[in-house]
Amino acid sequence: MRQGPGGNAVFRFRVAGFVSLLVHLSLVGWVTLRPLDVMWVNAANLTPFAGIRADLALGPLEAAHRIGEGLLLLAPVGVLLPLVDGRIAVSCWASLTRTVTAGALLSLGIEMAQTVVPGRVVDVDSLLLNTVGVALAHLAVVPACRARLRAEGRVRRSRTVRGGPWSPRTADGRARAGGRTVLRGSAFRRTSGGENVLREENPQGVTPTIPRVGVAP
Repeated sequence: MRQGPGGNAVFRFRVAGFVSLLVHLSLVGWVTLRPLDVMWVNAANLTPFAGIRADLALGPLEAAHRIGEGLLLLAPVGVLLPLVDGRIAVSCWASLTRTVTAGALLSLGIEMAQTVVPGRVVDVDSLLLNTVGVALAHLAVVPACRARLRAEGRVRRSRTVRGGPWSPRTADGRARAGGRTVLRGSAFRRTSGGENVLREENPQGVTPTIPRVGVAP
């Protein structure tokens, strides 16, 4: 991980994402795995889309409420998992695949745990809706945020190269200081006022002198 202000910011974001993910999963566990004191429960639904069709038959408002609950239950995972990962330069499809797979496995674990919780039954449509919710949240937020962060990073790097005291040497062996090209034989010297100024050195070296020899009369 990078050090310095940028690396510290990345670390703080990852920690915040991890804490938020733990809080969200704790809330999801409380909502989905707490026992229900009911007189009777529906049979387990193992037929895909059967529960969704039954919800649609109840009317638009009730269907929107039930289907929306399934989509929103694990939707934050689609954003919090990439935040915990902390990477910016990553393939969009690879990130989507990893996040959706993790969301599907998490939803599957919840459905399997509900088999031993009183008042809860397995519903394959809940697994489908939870996974779709993770995918939609990821596509709606993560690619745009990563693109913006990459653009801001390029701007900061370009400002650092133009305004820094020194930058890497160019192809012809010259260096740049504060945006000015400096010849290979140049160097900085410190004045009495504490400022760094360029000092030009003679690339030819010291001119040799020939001692004068007296001529006998």
